[in-house]
Amino acid sequence: MVVATRTMDSRRARAVLGVRGNVGEAALRAAFRQAVKAAHPDRPGGDAAKLREVVEAYGLLKAAPVQPPAAPPLPKPVLADGIEISPALAASGGRAFTRLGDGRRLALDLPAGLRPGDKVRAGETLLTVSVKGSAGLTLRGDDLWLAAELPHLAGGRLPLATPSGPKEIWVGRRDIARGLVRLTGQGLPARGPHAAGDLIVTLKAPPTPAESGARSRLRAFQAAWAPAASL
Repeated sequence: MVVATRTMDSRRARAVLGVRGNVGEAALRAAFRQAVKAAHPDRPGGDAAKLREVVEAYGLLKAAPVQPPAAPPLPKPVLADGIEISPALAASGGRAFTRLGDGRRLALDLPAGLRPGDKVRAGETLLTVSVKGSAGLTLRGDDLWLAAELPHLAGGRLPLATPSGPKEIWVGRRDIARGLVRLTGQGLPARGPHAAGDLIVTLKAPPTPAESGARSRLRAFQAAWAPAASL
């Protein structure tokens, strides 16, 4: 028995059928029918050898898996110096601006709950977040620390301006003794692997009222005459 051997590769098979690249099944069948008509021995210019070549080419391409076109590679993000934000912006999110090393100024809409070291993307640029606090509001881990001044030492209601908006808290004598009030879950919101932090309000004693000039002179007079009066 004579075993037929394959005499062409896929490149030659595509040339025989007049197709290019990875062609779909429907287009391959249409090209095969057209090539059969042209190579059939009963038609002018056709012969049995050409017809066998057409059949072999079709069988080869039909059996080959169709490879989808390769997706273009994603552009690699460009690492910039980073973006520095305030604790309030880290907590609530919002619009921020930064300037890259090449001079471009970027505007970004940041999500709430960013932590130092998080990455944010602006087009092809990947920015590393840093958080810089101030004397009144700082960030430690997931917690926000807010400094507030007591109106008086007796405690009571204390209005606050927090990153999430104005609040009013009750300050008791125990809070004054500890020097702080902890508001659970009101720090940085939960994000990714991070749980929600707390808002810790540190309490500062009210300033001592300045002594008037007349009272100051009276105290000096009393201090000077006290020894004489005891004689």
